[in-house]
Amino acid sequence: MDLLYKAQTRFLFHAHIKIKLSAFYEDSIFDELFAVLADVDKKHNSYQPDSYIDKINRNSGSFVEVDDETINILKQVIRISDIFDGTYDITVMPLIRLWGFYKDEQKRIPSVEEIVEAQKLIDYKKIEIKGNQVKIGKGQEIITGSFIKAYAVDRLADKMAEIGITDAIINAGGSTIRAINNESHPSWQVMVRHPQSEELLFRLNIANETYSTSSQAKTFVSIDGKEYGHILNPISGFPSGNKQVGIISDNCMIGDIVSTALFNESPEGFLRKTELLSKDFNIKGFMIDNNNKIIAAP
Repeated sequence: MDLLYKAQTRFLFHAHIKIKLSAFYEDSIFDELFAVLADVDKKHNSYQPDSYIDKINRNSGSFVEVDDETINILKQVIRISDIFDGTYDITVMPLIRLWGFYKDEQKRIPSVEEIVEAQKLIDYKKIEIKGNQVKIGKGQEIITGSFIKAYAVDRLADKMAEIGITDAIINAGGSTIRAINNESHPSWQVMVRHPQSEELLFRLNIANETYSTSSQAKTFVSIDGKEYGHILNPISGFPSGNKQVGIISDNCMIGDIVSTALFNESPEGFLRKTELLSKDFNIKGFMIDNNNKIIAAP
């Protein structure tokens, strides 16, 4: 018997988020589910005015009172950041601005001197947490783009489990896909395409797992006819030349952070880091490097 589904798509976190679930549910369920995402967006997205992260950024150099959830989110991010030796850093925003991602005027490659100045502000280890208070260094700025949408999807998956939804899929902008499965529908299939050519690379069957992907294909600045992607390496100050990283995991937030962090690795570093990460997290994945070579791990 064919299973019947219904779906809705709404725009949150600067992305189209689609929830697809059994047609058994009333349409009103979507309001309840999207409200979970909207709550995270309002409270914890660095791009949202008056979110806790926005308040931390606007009061850099001073402690700011936040809620327990903000503390837990930041502690998780810091824990994973420690694995990457500075190639993943949520205080990278000054470098992102320097490259012109938030400017309307003509883009240019920053000078070495400008990159060095921006790098002085990039250091997640300067994030101080005392009880429910958070302080970043003066002039620092946290960017949540690499994890907050995925964290919201984790919250949504928890809400679905609470309601009793056992067959659904959440597609958050194509970069985070969360599968929820039961015996009647044991897996969902995800088509993985090359970020530039749209060539079908492979089909993934995921079951109660998350597929997280990072690429430079859609978000970049064009300078003198060349595209420079938005995933910047805080160590070099330049965008990574890799094409794509895909990670299968059982946690959306971890999957998204890891797919972003591994983007700045060499093929050898990618294999080494995934082996290290797999000791603590259930992850596997692939990288397409700057030569279009696919490296799979494990």
